[in-house]
Amino acid sequence: MPPGRRKPPAIPRIMVAGTHSGCGKTTVSRGLMQALRRIGLVVQPFKVGPDFIDPTHHTAICGRISRNLDPFMMGEEGVLATFHSASAGADIAVIEGVMGMYDGLEGTSMASTAHVMRILRAPALLVVDVKAMSRSAHAVIKGYRTFEPGINLGGVIFNRVGSPRHRAMIEEGLSFRSLGFIPHTPGLGIESRHLGLKMAFEMEADPLPGTVVLEHCDVDGILEIARSAPFLPAVPVPPPLTAPDVTIGVAQDEAFCFYYQDNLECLGRAGARIKFFSPLRDPLPEANGYYFGGGYPELHAAALERAPCRTEIRSAAEKGIPVYAECGGLMYLCNSLTVGETDFRMAGVLPGSARMTTGIQALGYSEGQWTGGPAMACPGLTIRGHEFHYSAVEPDRDARFTIILHRGAGIREGRDGLTEFQTVGSYTHSYFSQAFAKSLVSAARDLGVI
Repeated sequence: MPPGRRKPPAIPRIMVAGTHSGCGKTTVSRGLMQALRRIGLVVQPFKVGPDFIDPTHHTAICGRISRNLDPFMMGEEGVLATFHSASAGADIAVIEGVMGMYDGLEGTSMASTAHVMRILRAPALLVVDVKAMSRSAHAVIKGYRTFEPGINLGGVIFNRVGSPRHRAMIEEGLSFRSLGFIPHTPGLGIESRHLGLKMAFEMEADPLPGTVVLEHCDVDGILEIARSAPFLPAVPVPPPLTAPDVTIGVAQDEAFCFYYQDNLECLGRAGARIKFFSPLRDPLPEANGYYFGGGYPELHAAALERAPCRTEIRSAAEKGIPVYAECGGLMYLCNSLTVGETDFRMAGVLPGSARMTTGIQALGYSEGQWTGGPAMACPGLTIRGHEFHYSAVEPDRDARFTIILHRGAGIREGRDGLTEFQTVGSYTHSYFSQAFAKSLVSAARDLGVI
């Protein structure tokens, strides 16, 4: 740094880590974000891992788009770049962890909460569910503090405390900083379904988590820990490759709602203008290409069948306009979608039929290569993302694929990217590389003549 220039201030940040899934991380994260907003702070939210649902709740609370931080999909520099760019103008960053603090890819630390803590040099709160436990909680805390070097636990929040006597029993052996005792509170959680919690737009705003955190947690102490985080050198964000000259229509409504903000911005840097539309309510807008993300087409299958967009996207695809779809978008572009005993007509762009299943079909990270075919599918280009679905697609016997996975299930036996015309549909929720965004935008520029 040149003489006389002051180092920019560190970004105050706190990780909300947990002992395991279901211990109360999301409740504490939502409550802390609400509490900090109520005292007048600008809060930038983040979520460790590939989850699409928790970030919608963060965004609704904070009024700033929650970003995913996932070292497997993004790389460590990608985590740093997204953290810095998204935190600009915020007073504090609150990061919700994933699963248990040390749970990562295939039993390793990769993409775990602890991994992101090390990348961001972020202190953490450890949420411990103490239902049916008292003194043993201290053994748990000791293990989490000492299991891996380089981990900065600033304090612990005890969740689901049963009574004042239960709290007193825990306090008796306390040897680490306590930042809260949250009592068992009916109605504090979020209703779940087959893909996890309900999305924020499906629920009314609930002020209870923030009230509970303000009443039962040491918010000043949490702020002190967040402000103790050290300076974090910035990683430059790639500049735009070109001025926007291509329009990409992005399906966004109750049926199609799983998107990474980084993907949309990546398309923007590659030269795309984003035009959002609802396949449930809107006619297909004029665009050079289309992107259908994941979501819940099965919950809106009858409305999707009736909507004019269903036949309009088929017509656009037949003309060779590039269309890229993931998971729920893949199902929509198939010939039909079976939900229970009912078959619904879908867009008929891709040669296959989708059906909802009673059990989970795939869950985890996916990785592979594009093999060529449509203009967007540059041979050898790497794809990284994740899969999570309770559905199956039965492709036609002569169906073609453009993605080979060496990690993940895909549509059939590691083959993903069902393709027809200039359309590709995959079960992989991809985190876009700049190279893929450029190839998709280039295909739209060359082929998607409005």
